[in-house]
This record gives sequence, C-alpha cells and structure tokens, in this order.
Amino acid sequence: MAKRKRKKEELDPIKALVLLLMLGAGFGSYKLTSSFILAGVAFGAVMMIYAIVVISITRKRNERLKRSGIADIDKMEGRQFEKYLGHLLEAHGYSVTVTQAAGDFGADLVLAKGTQRVVVQAKRYSKNVGIKAVQEAQASIAHYSASEAWVISNSGYTEAAVTLAKSNAVRLIDRAELIEMILKVNANSSIPTAGAETEQHNTEKMITKQIRKEVACAKCGQPLVRRKSARGEFLGCSSYPKCRHTEAV
Repeated sequence: MAKRKRKKEELDPIKALVLLLMLGAGFGSYKLTSSFILAGVAFGAVMMIYAIVVISITRKRNERLKRSGIADIDKMEGRQFEKYLGHLLEAHGYSVTVTQAAGDFGADLVLAKGTQRVVVQAKRYSKNVGIKAVQEAQASIAHYSASEAWVISNSGYTEAAVTLAKSNAVRLIDRAELIEMILKVNANSSIPTAGAETEQHNTEKMITKQIRKEVACAKCGQPLVRRKSARGEFLGCSSYPKCRHTEAV
C-alpha cells in the first residue's frame, strides 16, 4: 500500500503538468497554424516526453529496489527477518538484542542507543500488517522497560493498525521506509580502489552478505525453509534430500 502510494505521489504532479503542456501545445499550435496536423504533432511530442520521464522514474525506482535487496528480504522466514533487522539496526548505531523465538512478550528485538530503549515487532508479511502487531509492541514496553515501540515490516499496514499506532505513539516502519534505512547504510559507499576499502563499503558488504546468509543454505546456496520435527522447528535446505544441511531457528 505504501509502495503504491509513494509511486502515485511521484507521478501525479508530472501527470498534471503533462496534461497542461499537452493542452497548451495542441491549442497553441492550432491557434498559430490553424492546422490540426501540427497540433496533433505537438500533442504527440509532449506525450513522448511524458513517456520518457515515466520510464526514467520507473528505472530509478527499480535500481533502488535492487540495491536495497528487498526481493531477498521478501523470501525470508520470520525468524530470519528478525535476525536481519538486528544486523541492519546495528549498522544504524543501535545495540540490539534478538529475543527468544517463543515467549518474547511481544518484542522480537530490543534496541538501545544512549538513553533510548526501543522494543520492536518484526513482521515479514506478504500482506498489510494488522492491529495485533501494534497491540503486542505497545504491550511489551513495560516488560522491557522501554521508552518506545516500533513495528517494522517489509509490507504496509491496515488503516486500523495506523490509527491505533498514532493514538499509542507506536512508530510504524513500512516497506518504503525500510528500503530507505537499508539504502542509508549504503548511501556513501563507493567502489573501493585495490587494497583500500572504506568502512562504509565494508558495512554495505556485511548487510548484503547477511541477507544471503539468512536466506541461503551454507552448503549449496539453495533457499532455507522452516521445517518441523519431533524435537521442534528448524531450518532445512529446500533441496533435501540432495542436501541435508540444517540450522537452528
């Protein structure tokens, strides 16, 4: 939802401007030449410029998405997403504790920076996150002696979730803002010269490497999937039985 809204906000002013230009070009050409053909040519020229601008914006958006690695994040299991966010938030200067998988009292991560203490609900969803995540995040503040609560998702939020978050001062970080957080880590990175890697470039490599580590089998590189056994849940290679690699959840 946030993604579509952001795209619409980018293109709507351009659409309005192009409409005015097309009308102006067509009317102006006809008034000067009294020729419908020339007016049509002017109209078409403006349309072509509009198409070029839209293609350029779309290409830039796709490049940003690719750099952020959001497509890899969309493939993560819930626990993998929590661990990845831990690495990302550490890169933003927070001290991070990933809580236990079960009985976490509503917080998947606990962040600390100076006097700030934040509880985080992590939601790797393919649909909009609902009101329950906001309730759990807010409820965990007292248990972890936190000063604020966040919900971070690779998706958007329902209207009810947004309304409740506003009334309870819970920060909602959606797909668009998550991408910005990832890109901010990489913002000043550049291709290093031989033997001279910048600290920012090393951070970028760490984030990228961690995404791949969290979603891929360490032995064969195929995606890891959540499985169940008599002893509980674990992560197993999707190419089983060809590859029998497993990891703890």
